Amino acid sequence: MTEALVLGGTNNQFEVETPDGNVRLCVIKGKILKESEGYYNPLAPGDRVLIAEDETDPLRGQIVSLVPRKNHFVRLNQKGNAPQLLASNLDLAVIVTTPAEPPFRPRFVDRALIQADAEHIAPLILVNKCDLKSDIDTDERCTDWERLGYEVMRVSAKTGEGMDALASRLAGRLSAFVGQSGVGKSSLLNALDERLALRTSGLSEKYGRGTHTTTKGMLFHLPPDSDGKIASIVDTPGVRRFVLHGIPAKDLVLYFREMEPLVGTCLWGISCSHESEPGCKILEAVYAGIIHEQRYESWQRIREEIETGSWSD
Repeated sequence: MTEALVLGGTNNQFEVETPDGNVRLCVIKGKILKESEGYYNPLAPGDRVLIAEDETDPLRGQIVSLVPRKNHFVRLNQKGNAPQLLASNLDLAVIVTTPAEPPFRPRFVDRALIQADAEHIAPLILVNKCDLKSDIDTDERCTDWERLGYEVMRVSAKTGEGMDALASRLAGRLSAFVGQSGVGKSSLLNALDERLALRTSGLSEKYGRGTHTTTKGMLFHLPPDSDGKIASIVDTPGVRRFVLHGIPAKDLVLYFREMEPLVGTCLWGISCSHESEPGCKILEAVYAGIIHEQRYESWQRIREEIETGSWSD
């Protein structure tokens, strides 16, 4: 048996990298992988598996079992009504957004931050296309995320601004780029390593949204930096909606960093709904400007989405 790294794949065929650097096309032995029962897809880039090599074909093999994951980044696939694995064993979840083209979607970022925190994956908010004019709302939300302790970087794959700092941040780590279609995930990878030459596309003129270019997640290794550190990055498919998985509505408040310390301190204790009760410490913090009003509204909307199962953009 050989331990290998999953680079990508679909259905029952996956490209895996063995310790000698070779890539094999492997199928799962049997109909299902026991460790991934209940998931929309059995494996994701970043997974480590044990394979039985095909002695007659050095380019093929069979996946026998999954090495236990240290974490996994998922979203709920609404079509399959099951958690979809986007990447595994991550050091960093890079949540890519833009000030425009496509429009800034702070609630998408909030959802991805919540999912990363739930899996104990360090998040990085990456604002691409910083060469475009930024509005007050984008600047204000980014400043608030930074105030809450989230790391925010501003870059432009087009002009190269901030790309050296980003490359340094990614070096020696396994990261995943997550974001809506059109935010420039593949363009960022091309800017980090032009040899990748990943296919990119523009926005839909009718809707101002990105069109799906990356259709499946794939893990890429960048060239080593001056210190010999290699960045490994998963380019995930763009999604229109990021639907949370595994977080009950009642627990959502615990994943808002500015609200979590106040839970249980309200006049009504843990039974407070934080909507209209007198003596609610969270509402008092909103009125005092300690909790940003839009973050409070984001919590309300996401909680409602979890309760109703109806998700917006």
